[in-house]
Amino acid sequence: MHVFELSVIGQLVSTLAAVLVLAYLFARVEVEIEGDAGWAANLPTWRIESHPLLDIFWGGRAMTGYHLWMFSFVGLCFHFPLFFMGQWSLPLEARALASIMLFWIAEDFLWFIVNPAFGWRRFKPQYVTWHKRWAGGAPIDYWIFGVLAVVLLVYAF
Repeated sequence: MHVFELSVIGQLVSTLAAVLVLAYLFARVEVEIEGDAGWAANLPTWRIESHPLLDIFWGGRAMTGYHLWMFSFVGLCFHFPLFFMGQWSLPLEARALASIMLFWIAEDFLWFIVNPAFGWRRFKPQYVTWHKRWAGGAPIDYWIFGVLAVVLLVYAF
């Protein structure tokens, strides 16, 4: 049996491309689900609006049933190849975690871009109240998880 393998650069590029395509598709689904009410504001789901751990682990945003199940599902999807291939290593785990982080950054940003109720012009703190902390024109989470993802990818590849 012949196995086709990409170079390290090819693996990195294909991983990033796949993450972006998945993020775009998921952003489109979320726009259909949430409409103009971000962070599941109008969805029939439970919410925990305030708790000290939400500030530490969730960027100060509410925890909702919708997000709990969605984040769990996406995390498992990115780990599925490890289960499917029956392989696990620290570099593979780093690649999966970095991909999850990049997915959520891209998906969240694309949600605004493709959402007719928002768009580029409304990607600002005064319109996006569920992102509590901003820096350099983006939610601070984008910067923190972007840097962490790069560190993990350097390790993984």
